[in-house]
Amino acid sequence: MQDRPLLPVKHRGLLLVGVMLVSICQFLDATIANVALPYMKTALGASTDSVSWVLTSFIIATAIFTPITGWLSDRIGSRNLFLLSTLMFLVTSAACGAATSLPEMVAFRACQGAAAAFIGPMTMTIMFDVSAPSKQAMTMAVFSLIVMVAPISGPTIGGFLTEYLNWRWIFYVNLPFGIPALVIMWFLLPSRPVVKRRLDLFGFAAIGLALAAMQLALDRGQQQDWFQSWEIVAEAIIAVSGLWMFVIHSRHTDAPLFNRALYQNGNFMLSISFVGIMGLAVVGLSSILPMMFQTIYGYPVIDTGMMMAPRGVGVMISSLLAGWIIKYIDARALMCGGFLVAATSMNYMTTWSLDMDVQPILIASFFQGLGFGAIVAPMNLIAFATLAPELRPDGSGLMALFRSLGGSIGISIIVAQLARNQQISHADVGAHVTADIVPSIDLPAVVDRAPDLGGGLMALIDGEVTRQAMMISFLDVFHMLVWILLVFAPLPFLLKNPRLALAPQVPMVE
Repeated sequence: MQDRPLLPVKHRGLLLVGVMLVSICQFLDATIANVALPYMKTALGASTDSVSWVLTSFIIATAIFTPITGWLSDRIGSRNLFLLSTLMFLVTSAACGAATSLPEMVAFRACQGAAAAFIGPMTMTIMFDVSAPSKQAMTMAVFSLIVMVAPISGPTIGGFLTEYLNWRWIFYVNLPFGIPALVIMWFLLPSRPVVKRRLDLFGFAAIGLALAAMQLALDRGQQQDWFQSWEIVAEAIIAVSGLWMFVIHSRHTDAPLFNRALYQNGNFMLSISFVGIMGLAVVGLSSILPMMFQTIYGYPVIDTGMMMAPRGVGVMISSLLAGWIIKYIDARALMCGGFLVAATSMNYMTTWSLDMDVQPILIASFFQGLGFGAIVAPMNLIAFATLAPELRPDGSGLMALFRSLGGSIGISIIVAQLARNQQISHADVGAHVTADIVPSIDLPAVVDRAPDLGGGLMALIDGEVTRQAMMISFLDVFHMLVWILLVFAPLPFLLKNPRLALAPQVPMVE
């Protein structure tokens, strides 16, 4: 058996650098704009509610177009799809940076999201296709590193660019990296053979409608008080109905949007469930920790970014080590160990207090990164180890979809938990605030005789109660994530041993 890649290519290392540069830009753009919204609001003349569409339009467009990645790859060729989506991504990035009104920005961000929908899945497919079986473990480790570190780094890089340059540079920054990468890929990127494949229009419409409605509900749920709002109820009904129609249609049509062989692969289906959980834990947690550091502990944006950095370092170390270790130990044991390390570091976070210094934050962040990196690298390898080469574009698209949905659901659940627990904790803590908390001061008398001084004193006390309640709500979220990670820790052993599944493959001939 020959240890040869599916698509042999010269200068493989240089090609992978180009592909990874584009992928890094794409993953960064999912989170880099978050910190710049207040600046965009002023520059574009938008309201607080409307400016959030800068994020929502990108997310919805990405979700809608991701499912047709496999079909487009077969129909126009993997090379053409990746080059065109990269070019569109760079053009729309420049357009976003030059936007002068909110409608322009939302339109350009939607187009950028549509292009990004194909970049992530095709990056994974290409990296697997050009790597020999003996190198696929390390290749997937590098891809996992990008998937984990880029979204975590987005807010930090966005804050730095906004602070020292201009908010428009969060979009312009893609150009100096993306243009050289596009040139490299133009000369080196091989292509899969073009396959005549009919697009399942009904399936695409059903899943697109379901995903758009689901993303809208998740994005606006907390703001609209969830199912107390008819908007959220309607979006939930549309999402469930669209998903139901897609499932029923896919079971009976001759040419489904996703190849049915994917659903029959137990390793792949269980692996993408892990992808969803990792999206929930990683993206959800990354969205709230900067808020915690800034509001509760009072750290500035740059310091907050530095405190998030050890997680990226931990992910880098464990991902690269996993790519090497997986050759010698069971990948399932490595994933289980990763879940346990991540759960332990999360449990350590439940001991955080209001008066601690930065050291516990750095320790927890680093070990959490070690755990997450040890999960994602073998998880990606296991997911694709038993897939036939022709199923990889469809599989990559489905995995990217689960990763995106996991992150969106995670953010929504965690933000909702924070809001509700903060209200409950504020009431509980406030119930213990009496005149006796300051024995040397007669609070009722001060409020009665000096309203200004008394009002200021009561506002100060209420601010501290709110701070205590916020801290309690964050600790409750940490406890919830501990149990989620512990529940999933033994589940990797339900997978088949991927070392038995990895086999050399016959190169494709166009």
